[in-house]
Amino acid sequence: MNVLIIEDEKLAIEKLESMLHETDPGIRIIARLGSVRESVNWLMQHSADLIFLDIQLSDGISFSIFEQVAVTTPIIFTTAYDLYAIKAFELNSIAYLLKPIRKKELEDSLKKLKSLKSAFTIDFSALLSQLKGQETPFKKRFLVQIGEKIKKVEIAEISYFFVLEKSTYLRTFNGSNLPLDVSLDKLELQLDPSRFFRINRKYLVSMDAILHMTAWSRSRIKLELKPPADNDFDSIVSVDRSAEFRKWLNG
Repeated sequence: MNVLIIEDEKLAIEKLESMLHETDPGIRIIARLGSVRESVNWLMQHSADLIFLDIQLSDGISFSIFEQVAVTTPIIFTTAYDLYAIKAFELNSIAYLLKPIRKKELEDSLKKLKSLKSAFTIDFSALLSQLKGQETPFKKRFLVQIGEKIKKVEIAEISYFFVLEKSTYLRTFNGSNLPLDVSLDKLELQLDPSRFFRINRKYLVSMDAILHMTAWSRSRIKLELKPPADNDFDSIVSVDRSAEFRKWLNG
């Protein structure tokens, strides 16, 4: 199977390629493209059996590719945090992988592709309207039960979410720690991605919680949060999230 990867992060490309070859040694990567412009030019002259497509490229949102060139190739979308896009893909029955990509999810997507008798039919105008025209369904507040009491916590009050001993908590800007019965994975899908970012497996932070940043080893970034994290090492952006974190900060 000939595969085209459209992705602008070198590390993400390398990890995806490695997992693809482990999953199916017969897969051949025929091109790696990093921009809308480059992708349009390539697709006007070539074709592939499958496209892995990042949503946010160096020169814009990847959906604009399909406003310039007709594509009938099956597509597996990849995204770091774009809930809007995920909801649109679910509506149109399009496969997607949430970064960092997990091997099991990749394998399941390829199995789904092989089970299909025809290529995906994608209504890109519907996707674009979903992205541009609908009200965001992000959480505005949380209800937290402490004993018999129920407390309402507005999103603006929350500095970050974190995991401690397999339990999830939110920490407010005034330093209160409150338990939540939901995983960080699910919280990522409920929160506005322009406002919150998953920096590692244990912390999901608000943009407003970041006081200072320091360059760390292996291209990582260490954050000083308000209130401070319990452990200094917990507030370090992981290697596989650093590139997306920089992109997130740049808006």
